[in-house]
Amino acid sequence: MSFTLCNLLVLAYANGFTLWHYKAGNDNLVDAVNPWYFTDAADLMTEGDMVMLSAAEGVALPALPGGGRGLNCARWSSDVAEQGQSPMAAVL
Repeated sequence: MSFTLCNLLVLAYANGFTLWHYKAGNDNLVDAVNPWYFTDAADLMTEGDMVMLSAAEGVALPALPGGGRGLNCARWSSDVAEQGQSPMAAVL
């Protein structure tokens, strides 16, 4: 599965900061924190925004480094997955 804009919702907004919720469906956290996963929402997201991700195996609360260019835990999650560890260790 890939990013679906209708699964991205605003939970809170104040002073230029947005807390988002994204339901990733059957995607796992490693897929959802891929640097390009939120590219289709780049025009909506701002540096410092946080996304509460609900994915197949759990949840994560990473921050955006800027304009939907990927989540700040993307590289770490991918490295952990390659080592055969749970991605939850990287994002919680």
